[in-house]
Amino acid sequence: RQVIAIDIDQDKLDMALSMGATYGYNPETTDAISEVRSLTEGRGADIGFEVAGIQESVNTAIGCIRKGGILALVGNVSPRVDIPLQDVVSRQLRLQGSCAINGEYPEVLQLMNEGKIDTGSLLSAEPPLSEGAEWFDRLYRKEKGLIKVVLIP
Repeated sequence: RQVIAIDIDQDKLDMALSMGATYGYNPETTDAISEVRSLTEGRGADIGFEVAGIQESVNTAIGCIRKGGILALVGNVSPRVDIPLQDVVSRQLRLQGSCAINGEYPEVLQLMNEGKIDTGSLLSAEPPLSEGAEWFDRLYRKEKGLIKVVLIP
């Protein structure tokens, strides 16, 4: 199967490609919806994950999903977004919210233990908890190269 990553941050696209994504598109420079449709013979993706939670990315994600497809809404930066209701209804899309975990911890921990999930590539730093405010500020400012930070007590 193909994995298609879409992001406005080239570093994140490069990381996705290095971790196994088949294609990566920046919607600010490429018509990502057209590219996804082209790669899927006009159908669209079977399953999508929207992980930013902002208007533009939700619309792009909806545009990339095939009729009858599933879109998991993970991102929640914006408390509200408008959805193109006609697209969702007429293309019979299934929108699924996702927050935190639903009993998958044992399986995920096993996959991590077996080396099947590479968390090291996503971890940018492990500073002490006492530096938490500084690191939150750096993440908020979108400092280049920071993905995930784990604070150590």
